[in-house]
Amino acid sequence: MKILLSYIYPNFHLLKEIIIAFQGFEDARYFIKKHQLFRRLLLPGIIYTLLFIAGMFLFWHSSDTVVAWANRQMRIETWLQQERNEWLSFLFVMTGVMLRLVLVLFYFSFFKYLILIIGSPLFAYLSEKTEAIMEGKEYELNWASIKKDCLRSIKIDLRNCGWQSVYLLALVIFSLIPVAGWIAPIIALLIECYYFGFSMLDYSFARLGLTPAESIRYSGRHKGLAVGNGIGFYIMHILIILAPAYAIIAATFSVHKMKNS
Repeated sequence: MKILLSYIYPNFHLLKEIIIAFQGFEDARYFIKKHQLFRRLLLPGIIYTLLFIAGMFLFWHSSDTVVAWANRQMRIETWLQQERNEWLSFLFVMTGVMLRLVLVLFYFSFFKYLILIIGSPLFAYLSEKTEAIMEGKEYELNWASIKKDCLRSIKIDLRNCGWQSVYLLALVIFSLIPVAGWIAPIIALLIECYYFGFSMLDYSFARLGLTPAESIRYSGRHKGLAVGNGIGFYIMHILIILAPAYAIIAATFSVHKMKNS
């Protein structure tokens, strides 16, 4: 019984944090509407949307080039034509699809970090303003605080980019394994969600007085908050234009709930 409880409790805790993160997006929707922030978010949203569409077009074509190069180097198509085995052909076609998906996520992770670094002043402003309104305080724009948050965010983003690249490179290799490698895109997406969510949550962690090292440890213990925020960010790409703004405001609400629970 103790063994069963020791397994259930951590997973229940993770699920609870993911739900809190999802609720943050609903809170963000209401918050943006109530405080009429849509117009302020429109221009950054349009820029992000254009960069996102151009980036995904480039990423998909680049992944095609990499897969085609790998096929030529390993002479897979020639070998399959000689074997004339439909099952083998299916396996390698699926492996190619999984490899392409992992590569797209790998490329997108670099695009994401570019956006996080370029947009750090806006994200810092939104996070601070959201928390001030939530706590009923008068918000005054403090450029010194914004600059401090931006520098910290850039350091965190570069650190996350390094670790995520290591994991994704390992998954690129893993995706080459037939059948077993088919789960690689799912693992890659969860890793992507975790590191994006962590980057968004850190703005609030900084205001709570957590050092970068403490922020890393806290996110490691509360992975559900980070993963949930990242999943919400990807779901929000149905409305691409507001995805980053929703994510940073939702992250602020999530940390506020955890702080007061």
